[in-house]
Amino acid sequence: MGKVHAAITGRVRSFIERQPVFFVATAPSGDGGHVNVSPKGLADTFVVVDEHTVAYLDLTASGAETIAHLRQNGRVTVMFCSFAAKPNVVRLHGRGRVVGLYDDDFAVWASRFPANAAARAVIVVDVERVSDSCGYALPLMSLDQERDLLTPNMERRGPDGVLAYRRRKNRTSIDGLPAFDDDDGPGSGA
Repeated sequence: MGKVHAAITGRVRSFIERQPVFFVATAPSGDGGHVNVSPKGLADTFVVVDEHTVAYLDLTASGAETIAHLRQNGRVTVMFCSFAAKPNVVRLHGRGRVVGLYDDDFAVWASRFPANAAARAVIVVDVERVSDSCGYALPLMSLDQERDLLTPNMERRGPDGVLAYRRRKNRTSIDGLPAFDDDDGPGSGA
């Protein structure tokens, strides 16, 4: 059944790299606040950097809970699960950091992914625990295709429209924590 692994290697790495979707879970510090779980997809937006580091391209969307929580406390779990014939669930527990669009090292991290008009950050996770479990209760499902909605939507908005959208939707979390307010900071061009 379940097993804890020393690192992201071999079978675990291969499994992670085959999955078309992953889930990111974060929560604010202290009592109260909302736990957030975000489904993520789109090909080539997740990479295993090394045995203890992963990263994904964070895209402008309707919320910025993950960014708010990571900036507050850094705690994160990334989960992958198989909906194919061989069941499996892999969880990566660790400390995450936000490399924002205007950070000096954004270009270096973003170069690991295809260019995307919706990019607002790269989330880098220093993985402290790698585990897998059976996934026996997961349904069998097949992937028809990726949705081609988010990126074209942001492309149609253009750079100024994406900026306005982030300013309107991504400044704070649903609990009022600072989230992606980088568009107004030093080096943002605002």
